[in-house]
Amino acid sequence: MKVLILNGSPRKNGKVSQILNIMQNQLKKDGFETQFADVNSLDFKCCTGCMKCRKEGNCILTKDDAHDIGNVLKNCDAVIVGSPVYWGNINGKLKCLFDRQVAIMMGENKTGIPVPLLKGKKALVVNACTTPFPFNLLAGQSTKAYSAVKEILSYSGIKIKGRIFLAGTTKIESLPKKIIKRAEKLAKKLEK
Repeated sequence: MKVLILNGSPRKNGKVSQILNIMQNQLKKDGFETQFADVNSLDFKCCTGCMKCRKEGNCILTKDDAHDIGNVLKNCDAVIVGSPVYWGNINGKLKCLFDRQVAIMMGENKTGIPVPLLKGKKALVVNACTTPFPFNLLAGQSTKAYSAVKEILSYSGIKIKGRIFLAGTTKIESLPKKIIKRAEKLAKKLEK
């Protein structure tokens, strides 16, 4: 099984990155093939909204890292998406990467109704925010960021198998043991 891990965090040792690394280690231990992509290190242009990708079946912009990620996404069995929460949403560069994947992830029928192109794939979603629990939920920080990823993945036909919300990150020195265990458990859930 091949798993693409998209790390939307610009912090290589941040909480999202740590959780994703735990998941990747568990997947490797279980014999999965993984590709870890630090989205903020990728070199790609933002979508221009030209919609030519709908006719061409691929983004028409000059070949860059977004095309490479699209090929991996198309050929993987599962994806893990991690992002810090910025203003109740996912990291901007991660959103830009997803914008560039429209032709890979979602088509449309003759009447313009979306058609999912990645049915059968599974996903896990990780987000972390500085807002403490339960205010991360009450204020919609974690839930709105999750909803943004869920919308992208569901329109693509990808089924989310689990999620991790880590709140109050400014007060957390190291990852709590329960988060580490949950990350390992969720990674194993991709097998089923």
